[in-house]
Amino acid sequence: MHESSQSLAGLRQHIARLAADGGQASHPAEGWLASGHAGFDAAVGGGLAIGKTHEFYAADALDGTSAAAFAALLALRTPGQAPLIWLRTADAAGRAGHIYAPGIAELGGDPDRLLLVETPDPKLLLACANDAIRCAGSAAVIVESWGKFPLLDLTAGRRLALGARDAGTILLMLRLNAVPAPSVAETRWSVAAAASRPLEANAPGAPAFDLELLRWRAGPAGGRWRLDWKHDEQRFGQNRGEPALSGALLPVPARRAALSHGAAAA
Repeated sequence: MHESSQSLAGLRQHIARLAADGGQASHPAEGWLASGHAGFDAAVGGGLAIGKTHEFYAADALDGTSAAAFAALLALRTPGQAPLIWLRTADAAGRAGHIYAPGIAELGGDPDRLLLVETPDPKLLLACANDAIRCAGSAAVIVESWGKFPLLDLTAGRRLALGARDAGTILLMLRLNAVPAPSVAETRWSVAAAASRPLEANAPGAPAFDLELLRWRAGPAGGRWRLDWKHDEQRFGQNRGEPALSGALLPVPARRAALSHGAAAA
């Protein structure tokens, strides 16, 4: 579903209708949003904590689509039929591409759960995010921003985090073409495209992602994983025959990481 948001009142009404049609109960949820990859989930305490903020940065300027795809697939793993709210500015399609509903269905997700809200500018994007995250009827909220986002300072981030906590909603901040900066996020990730494993007859394989944990408030950072999307099971997993990546065994050279993020910010 696509909405061109021109008023916060309209957004509130739309979310309220979706919540009434099958949203969660109006009380804070607890637990974790698991990826389905046992090793990954165990390493971060069971998955991404619900009621918290989690940031996803593209490892390189060309990895924005992969970061968006990972966040979307993760959000689609939320149980039930509660709506998933994706907020972006109206010019995002020209930078990061359109969100393609048949593609979501092809990956095993339900595009009917997705409420896409486009705002004319970052100021209204942040205002809509504050409204959306306080709706207890939504399963997850994705906020997509491009480049520097000066309005999203520590005060604004704390306000969003409190809204996610009170509503029991998981907030996924998709930071494209941006450099990681101090924030109140529970976790911060770098996401890059990984080579997929070809299927029979050399058909294209499932989407695959390289993840690096840049920050975790509840534990040590530095872990790295390669996850592929298992369409039939609607979960992330690991290709057979491939070892799990480890920050201790396969560290990313500091200079390469700096160059990648620098290119993304250019």
